[in-house]
Amino acid sequence: MAKVTFVGAGPGDVELITLKGYKALAQADRVIYAGSLINKDLLDYCKNGAETYDSAKLDLNEILDLIEEAIAQDKEVVRLHTGDASLYGSIREQIEELKKRQIDFAVIPGVSSFLGAAAAIGTEYTVPEVSQSLIITRMAGRTPVPEKENLRSLASHQTSMAIFLSVQNIQGVVEELLAGGYSKDTPAAVIYKATWPEEKQVVGTLSDIAEKTQAAGIKLTALILVGDFLGKEFYYSKLYDADFSHGFRN
Repeated sequence: MAKVTFVGAGPGDVELITLKGYKALAQADRVIYAGSLINKDLLDYCKNGAETYDSAKLDLNEILDLIEEAIAQDKEVVRLHTGDASLYGSIREQIEELKKRQIDFAVIPGVSSFLGAAAAIGTEYTVPEVSQSLIITRMAGRTPVPEKENLRSLASHQTSMAIFLSVQNIQGVVEELLAGGYSKDTPAAVIYKATWPEEKQVVGTLSDIAEKTQAAGIKLTALILVGDFLGKEFYYSKLYDADFSHGFRN
């Protein structure tokens, strides 16, 4: 029986879709893709004759109707989302409605942009003795954020942070982070379209990252990374320490 498969398209580089996601995309009869976000070159993986629809112009019911119509014709459907669909992918509402319509679905995870951003600048969010936690969040905008998850409150932990969907108000982000406890000399970076050919990187501290980002003309489609993991301080892990024994090495 035909089903709809949610596929994480990866952060932008067309080779960063998973092999399983690529196979689903290549076999799909109908593909509904997040056109305002994904690299459209991914559609080159579709087979000849595959129907493609840009969901940027569609509302939820229109997307669901396209899925239901294809399933009724026994067509395999791929719902292609940017990065990994579990982060800011709006798949929960789609899945709940698919259940109401008794349509089978599957989810194939993808490489998130926060992973692509770290790879682009060659860094690690979890540096021994510097940071062992990562907060993934966003600043409130047209989509509200629960009060207990406001940026100022989360900043009090002073851990590694990857801030989505907020670069358009980067000055406000900086103000909230400083009010929450980060110092002005905390390292920060803004990665525009990580892994895309047009990727841009802006590096600084909370004292100047907003000004540098605005000077670079970055207003959308960028991640804000904040924390001492971006700094010069680091410590070697115990895992590969010659004097550290564990179950695989005495």
